[in-house]
Amino acid sequence: MRLFRSLASATFAVVLVLSLPYEAMPYARVQPAKPPSPQPFGAECRIRITGSHVTAYCHNPYPQTDGVSLHVECARWWDLDTDGARVDTWPAMTVRLTGRCWEEVRSAWVSHQKR
Repeated sequence: MRLFRSLASATFAVVLVLSLPYEAMPYARVQPAKPPSPQPFGAECRIRITGSHVTAYCHNPYPQTDGVSLHVECARWWDLDTDGARVDTWPAMTVRLTGRCWEEVRSAWVSHQKR
């Protein structure tokens, strides 16, 4: 009989705890983390195509170094496309990149790489 009373008391205590609402239970409150704001990056480039010559001026207004490279695609199938060497553009620095084709230029663009 004594075992029944202690088992009944324990069962009642477990049922009471489980029936409490979730808000009444103690738990660690964790605030949702804010994602870090993206750092601005990338030199601003202006590309000028004059006949078969390509000139790009890239200015980096941001505090992180940007590696820029000029890519030129030529219009003729026999004319070789070129990928220029990567140039580090330091903060507040402007660089001039040049390239050319033998005949017409189909397109030109600048790629960026974080340094």
